[in-house]
Amino acid sequence: MKIKGNSVSSAEPEDQRKDKGKVNIAVYCGSSPGNKEIFCEDIKKLGNWIGANGHTLVYGGCKTGLMGAIADSVLEAGGKVIGVLPDVPVIKARTHGGLTEYIETDTMAERKTKMIELSDAFIALPGGIGTYDEITEILSLSSLRIVKGPVIFYNTEGYYDIMKALLDNIVNNGFGKDEYFSRVLFSNDIKEIAKCIEG
Repeated sequence: MKIKGNSVSSAEPEDQRKDKGKVNIAVYCGSSPGNKEIFCEDIKKLGNWIGANGHTLVYGGCKTGLMGAIADSVLEAGGKVIGVLPDVPVIKARTHGGLTEYIETDTMAERKTKMIELSDAFIALPGGIGTYDEITEILSLSSLRIVKGPVIFYNTEGYYDIMKALLDNIVNNGFGKDEYFSRVLFSNDIKEIAKCIEG
């Protein structure tokens, strides 16, 4: 694993971050912008909030689409950005040039694991199959209490209504319990999301 950059606060232990009221927030979203302007508008709102409140973004390190927009908005608001990228040429070619810290992993699986290790809260915004893959793993780990932070679906334009219906269907058919998803929030209200993260 290669680490580049010079970010002291991003490497602080979780208890030290939380004592200072700072949170490392993993964001999962598309490397494409989607076809609605509001996707980019909402991700910039989230990025501005993360940066302005001294939190750190942990994400996949890409410069394009919604991924690039979240990194740009955090940096513009004075925040720190940790990019975690696998040693995959097609992905590395899209590396964001302004990362506070760059972590390279050998595989996609290691990338997901590293992002989880670094993060205190997890947010999914609109994205493709990769985004669904990442956030469903978080849901599984959360249901087992392996991941203890909040799991948030930033539900722009009802994008994640289908995921909410899926979780309801799991519970209604006896394959899960409400308590498994007690730390899951579906919302497009930045104030509600901030309260969920900061308490």
